[in-house]
Amino acid sequence: MAKSPEVSLGACGLTMPVLGMGTSSYPPADPETAKLAIIEAIKAGYRHFDTAFAYGSEQPLGQAIAEALRLGLIKSRDDLFITSKLWSSYTDRDQVVPAIKMSLRNLQLDYLDMYLIHLPLKLSQEIRKTPVPKEILMPLDIKSVWEGMEECQRLGLTKAIGVSNFSPRMLEETLAIAEIPPAVNQVEMNPLWQQKKLREYCNAKGIHITAYSPLGANGTKWGDNRIVECDVLEDIAKARGKTSAQVPFLAYN
Repeated sequence: MAKSPEVSLGACGLTMPVLGMGTSSYPPADPETAKLAIIEAIKAGYRHFDTAFAYGSEQPLGQAIAEALRLGLIKSRDDLFITSKLWSSYTDRDQVVPAIKMSLRNLQLDYLDMYLIHLPLKLSQEIRKTPVPKEILMPLDIKSVWEGMEECQRLGLTKAIGVSNFSPRMLEETLAIAEIPPAVNQVEMNPLWQQKKLREYCNAKGIHITAYSPLGANGTKWGDNRIVECDVLEDIAKARGKTSAQVPFLAYN
């Protein structure tokens, strides 16, 4: 795999590899399997890795980074772009900085490149499994949690901050109170779920869209095979000498 192209993240001054490896899997991989997969991804050329407290993959990712450094696969931690996420059990103002510090300990890192609010809601109990009971779902206090996110960046615990699964309305609410605007909105997106209105809104506001599950989360309890077995993608793949799974990423090859 050649070096991934990078995209500028606007006012925060960062560049981010456009292709990254997500470390959430279903069913969840055991820590050793996850670590070995990440090391192989680094060998293949991946430099952007996405994790979250809720995934349980921060520790295997941290171990893989340490091993990659030991093996000389990367020269320094600075060669990587690491994203993690604030879980919904820790969205009170005074919980945000301790939460990112917990993630950094798991990762054995001094800083993140990107820290995202995982979901636009609050959980009244400390729980990381989904689905969650409706009775513990609460509205997210955007002003309070975003102040905590901004403090994380000002303290140097992360180079940039953003959100995940936010609608235009939630983004508008965030921008209205933000001193540091969100650099990224990570959402589910694929060739059959293109989220045109959200993309247009984020583009107008200078917020970069990151897509998760670009192949439709095939093999999970919430995804299906409509992307990997799509006739249109199969025809494009045959014409280009690629697989259906490679088609959504042809623009970057």
